[in-house]
Amino acid sequence: MNSNSGPQAVLCVANEGNEVSLQLWKIYKIVRDDDARAEGFLRVVDETGEDYLFPEENFVPIDLPQKARRPFNRAVREQRRAAVRPRTSGSVRRTRGRTTVQTSKRRGA
Repeated sequence: MNSNSGPQAVLCVANEGNEVSLQLWKIYKIVRDDDARAEGFLRVVDETGEDYLFPEENFVPIDLPQKARRPFNRAVREQRRAAVRPRTSGSVRRTRGRTTVQTSKRRGA
């Protein structure tokens, strides 16, 4: 991805119809998608850590200060990794095709 071809981040200024996926006034990471851009959409990493297309008019491009770029990109990477990890707790264990859930006794129960 060529980061010099456009903004790397946008500010959400409208979220009508996408209230669950987009928070107003939040900064979002853009994933370059020239085909989507030609159709008036931006590919944005949303609250789930996944990238989706949203109308371009929902955002205003911004330039992140140099000091903010690395932490911002790191946070987006971590959010995306968390989105693809299996969501099982440490107390679930797989054994020979079966799933075993370990429970612990509650205090005072």
